[in-house]
Amino acid sequence: MPTTPPPDRAALPTRSDPPQRPHQSHQSRRSGTSGASGASGASGASGASGAPRPSGRPLLLLALGHACVDVYQGAVAALVPFFLAERAYTYAAASGIVLAASLLSSVAQPLFGALTDRWPMPWLLPVSTLAGGVGVALSGVSGSYALTLAVVAVSGIGVAAYHPESARMARVASRGSHTAMGWFSLGGNLGFATAPLAVSAVVATGGLHASPLLIVPALVGAALCVAALRSVNAPTPTGRSASAAGRPAGKDDWPAFLRMSGAIVCRSIVFVGLSAFISLYARQRTGGGEVAGTAALFVLYLGGAIGTVAGGRLATRYGRVQVVRWSYALTVPAVAGIVLVPGPLLYLFVALTSAGLYVPFSLHVTLGQDYLPRRVGTASGVTLGLTVSVGGIASPLIGAAADATSLQTALAPLIALPALGWLLLRTLHEPAMPEAAVSAVATPAADVPEAAASEAAVSEPAAPDPATAAARTPHRDIARTTGP
Repeated sequence: MPTTPPPDRAALPTRSDPPQRPHQSHQSRRSGTSGASGASGASGASGASGAPRPSGRPLLLLALGHACVDVYQGAVAALVPFFLAERAYTYAAASGIVLAASLLSSVAQPLFGALTDRWPMPWLLPVSTLAGGVGVALSGVSGSYALTLAVVAVSGIGVAAYHPESARMARVASRGSHTAMGWFSLGGNLGFATAPLAVSAVVATGGLHASPLLIVPALVGAALCVAALRSVNAPTPTGRSASAAGRPAGKDDWPAFLRMSGAIVCRSIVFVGLSAFISLYARQRTGGGEVAGTAALFVLYLGGAIGTVAGGRLATRYGRVQVVRWSYALTVPAVAGIVLVPGPLLYLFVALTSAGLYVPFSLHVTLGQDYLPRRVGTASGVTLGLTVSVGGIASPLIGAAADATSLQTALAPLIALPALGWLLLRTLHEPAMPEAAVSAVATPAADVPEAAASEAAVSEPAAPDPATAAARTPHRDIARTTGP
């Protein structure tokens, strides 16, 4: 009698055999292992590999709501020509209205961020959207300068209250996706860019007394915010809402956050300075007329639509800090080309500058949140508001220098600012993304991630040959019959 069973019988699993996994190639097992480790480690190139996928519908609603709110950030400046024409305001009086909206909004954002760090306030999204719209809508109703200043200030406070909490909710809905946060930021850029069109369509037709019609984006935005909050707070398959999942409390890295904030200030001065003077400068350097200046400004703003989304995709592959450094380095020769190269080539350098300025836009927000994981609202308020306002303060200095010398001489210092920003960013590290840790803690034991299964497959020994399996079969049977 043979002592070993036939090969086909030896290959049959006993009741104590572990379940067989599908065959995996060596390459797929390696990629699974790296995916798992990337989720638990630093979030550089892979982003939040171990985090859940972003919620598409809430992000779309938040991005559209962001667009509606940021219409009012650009609407005040767009109303200035009509204030000058219909109310005979001086330039100083008109500048005071713009300053009341922009500076108050930028300074108040960190304050609202600090409040939302202590008490989450999702209800602020629809309320602040309505406040931002009501202020601008009432700005053309009364001829009183004091009343106009007051309602514009209300609009600025509404915009300030919106951004920290909306950035927090967008981060929850994005679940660590850099590309998703890029789409959220793109919504704000598009809203800001369309503000002059909306104001012109209403006020140029019906005058300042038609300004109440500008409340429409706020009404739409408030409805979008309510729908987005319902989607974000909807129960997940694990029984928890996305916003209730929380972020693990890490350690705040203030030195890294302050260095990055200094770099954002440099970026803001370059962007605001070029936004204010690129149209006039393009006319001088290309010899064209008003169309040449408008085209240059359009190219500069067009980068917001392309660069913001591209930044998220690049960060997913290469890491946020690396992409931000590359962007600042690219901006140095690009701004130099604007200042020094005459003729049609100027538009190429405007496009490159636009890419360099917009690619890191949404990455600044998520990096700030991860450097200050205990103060997400404060980080959002600073990166979206306070650091941006410095650019507006520096703009009159550029104008004064242009009056004293020439516009080219006044714009020349902008070349050095991205280089200074790059130096500040040079020693920054890639912070850990809390979404990966949340996913690891919140995932039930029964729901084994695919990456973990792949990692287990790597450590699993190769299937033994039939003879070896047959030799081990009696031992398994004994263990099965005598074990607990």
